[in-house]
Amino acid sequence: MDQYRDTIRPGSRRLWLVAALAFGIGTGVCVKAAATRSVWQIGLARKQITPKTPIRLDGYAARQGPSTGVIHDIHAKALALQDQNGHRALLITADVIGFPAHVSRELCRRIMARTGLSRAQILINPSHTHTGPTIWLSADGRIPKDENIAVFARYTNTLCDRLAELAAAAFANLEPAHLSWATGKIHFAVNRREHGTRGVRMGVNEDGYVDRTVPVLSITAIDGRPRGVVFGCACHNTTLMPKHTEICGDYAGFAQEELERTHVGAQAQFIIGCAGSTNPRPRGTVEAARQHGKALAAEVSRVLSADLKPISGPLCTELAWVDLPLAPALPREELERQARGRGSLAAVARKTLAAVDAGKELLTSYPAPIAVWQLGKDMTLVGLSGEVVAEFVPRVQGVLGPERLWIAGYCNEVFGYLATASILREGGYETRGLFHKIGAIAPEAEDGVIQALCELARKAGRPECTDAKPKQ
Repeated sequence: MDQYRDTIRPGSRRLWLVAALAFGIGTGVCVKAAATRSVWQIGLARKQITPKTPIRLDGYAARQGPSTGVIHDIHAKALALQDQNGHRALLITADVIGFPAHVSRELCRRIMARTGLSRAQILINPSHTHTGPTIWLSADGRIPKDENIAVFARYTNTLCDRLAELAAAAFANLEPAHLSWATGKIHFAVNRREHGTRGVRMGVNEDGYVDRTVPVLSITAIDGRPRGVVFGCACHNTTLMPKHTEICGDYAGFAQEELERTHVGAQAQFIIGCAGSTNPRPRGTVEAARQHGKALAAEVSRVLSADLKPISGPLCTELAWVDLPLAPALPREELERQARGRGSLAAVARKTLAAVDAGKELLTSYPAPIAVWQLGKDMTLVGLSGEVVAEFVPRVQGVLGPERLWIAGYCNEVFGYLATASILREGGYETRGLFHKIGAIAPEAEDGVIQALCELARKAGRPECTDAKPKQ
């Protein structure tokens, strides 16, 4: 068990704490004294993270070879918060596909060393662009001999250093500010789980659920100057396809560029939501990505010009790991049948067979981080990890209440898809299992996540939170 972490096991109401957590490491730090003022200390910082040399872009297995150019630069950005009681938190966003667990651990270790933050005070969210560099470190921290992997490791090691520097810079830039927020809507996302006579395939499901909410957080100086905007969208950042081999932030990158162009002096940060089962439409061209970005930026600007609700303190940050149960391995005959096919499920079957033949013990659960930030009684930010499907949103809203709620996916670590029980039973691409380990999420994991989330929300002080009754 990590020295930083809590673990919540599905089916249990108990929070298991290791000794180090008695000192507030990873469990959350909250000062719940009354606070009526809405003045925060806010710091902002940004760094360009465009690779200086060609590197393989992550996101599509069909894409081969290194990047061939740059459509626009990609960036990492930091938002540092401090409430009236001195409690601090850090949001890091980056134009990359995601952070594997081992990279996330190393990145947070460096950030904690530079800032003095606990693990619970750090939230990391990638834009999930599929035209960004591959993020990977070797297990022992050394640069591997394989030159292709060495390129990833060198870039990622430098990226971790730069993000730690970014965090420190944001806290060095703390200034009094007001926070306020509201939500809008987007219309270019579509559910991609197309049902047919042969099961579920990647396509278009006009009747499928989509979270169209666009949360918008406005940061203004005491004199009213715009300093920053944080906005979200629950749509896969995949307008660009395998044929595109140039570095780009996709629609999220274009949206940030447009907002910073039209709101001079403000830093724009993108948080991806529960986008695991949605795609943008149309797709396939740089112009489509640019237009989606402009449409999203226009909606954010519209929200900023409307009535925003002020956000007061105090700030409470909570973090825990929930052990997601994994389904038992399929019978060997079924694995061999799947392994003869093509696609992601065939690759998983071959990997599972290789592990079984090597005598390796298969995992029975996987620890997934869940974060809750409570900002007074005005906003709750839920940070789920993994590629969370859109269908998780109604379940979360059902137990936490839909008001004053921002639900983000892909936070802190991307281990695979986090699908609902019904999707896991239906099958399809989003049920492929863990990316870097062997195992498929079991249907009962949904209830475990919701139970853990309710524990954290209550601990953080979420005003509305009903009992998490099992759905199974």
